[in-house]
Formats: sequence, structure tokens, C-alpha cells
Amino acid sequence: MSNQLHESHPQITARLKRAHGHLAKVIAMLEGQAPCSDIAQQLFAVEKAVTNAKRALIHDHIDHCLSADGDGSGIEDFKAITKYL
Repeated sequence: MSNQLHESHPQITARLKRAHGHLAKVIAMLEGQAPCSDIAQQLFAVEKAVTNAKRALIHDHIDHCLSADGDGSGIEDFKAITKYL
């Protein structure tokens, strides 16, 4: 497994911080008994932000880690990461 510096990690961190903010809003809305449709909308935003962060991380991993492995270990690493798709 590669421990290379990833240029995409700051952007992924920003996506996850946004998701964290949406999730905090969901909790506050539940505690404040906000309308369910508004809560569902915020939950959708959380889900989408996390999904996009995961996708960006996996794409970055495929682009930078798997293609850099010249010894064939990239295939096993790819198989391992696909369980998170």
C-alpha cells in the first residue's frame, strides 16, 4: 500500500467538513423538531457529500497509487478498495 502525498486530500477534507456541518444541522433540526421534509433534505446533503468524498478518494487512489505500482501489487490493492464502492 502506498503512503504517497495526495494532492486531493485537502479537497476531500473540505468535502467531509461540509458533510460534518450538514450532519450537525440535521441533529439540531431533529432536536428542534423541524419538519421531516427539511430534515430529509439535509440528510440527503450529508449522504451526497460523503459519497462524493469517497468517490474522489477512490478515484485519486486509482489514478496515483495503483498506476504507480509497477510490481503488479496494484491489482490486489484495487480489489481491496472495491469493497468500499
